[in-house]
Amino acid sequence: MTFIKNIKKKEREIFKELRAQSTSFERKRVKQNIERYINSLDKQKWANKYFAIYWPLQDEVDLTDLKKKYPLALPKCEFNSTINFYLWDETPLRKDKEGIPAPFNTKLLNHKKIFCIFLPCISVDARLHRLGYGGGYYDKLRAIKAWRLIPCIGVLTERCVSKNLLFKADWDIVLDGYITNNRILI
Repeated sequence: MTFIKNIKKKEREIFKELRAQSTSFERKRVKQNIERYINSLDKQKWANKYFAIYWPLQDEVDLTDLKKKYPLALPKCEFNSTINFYLWDETPLRKDKEGIPAPFNTKLLNHKKIFCIFLPCISVDARLHRLGYGGGYYDKLRAIKAWRLIPCIGVLTERCVSKNLLFKADWDIVLDGYITNNRILI
């Protein structure tokens, strides 16, 4: 277990440094490609559903202004080390267990109300293995069969796509695709 953590820690250091070099133009292009992807979908299939996004942390692609055009849900890290998605309405956000702004006192959404999940990646590889922050929140959620059926799409700049295979732990669940400033791979 310590071996796995040490390898992933080193990978995180490398790719966080690369992510910090991403330009605002690159991050803007990622968001444009996400909009391009959403607009290519049959609107009737996602009518009455939500696109789950994330609150951006340092150097992540900021998708929050998609709220102007699309129905969105935000995650909340719960005290039992799980993640739930809530309707993002006009209620003020408050910091969750991990200190990330999240909805409180809004509608909890189950898997039937989420069309797809856009999640931040520190890196991703050719096998669609995601390198995240190590909390396991998304892997725990997607270990539940109903949630695994919801498309999960990584968001990152092209410079953070690993040319080598990332180390995969037994509990890691692969993505359904990813979107960068240069490509939409779904």
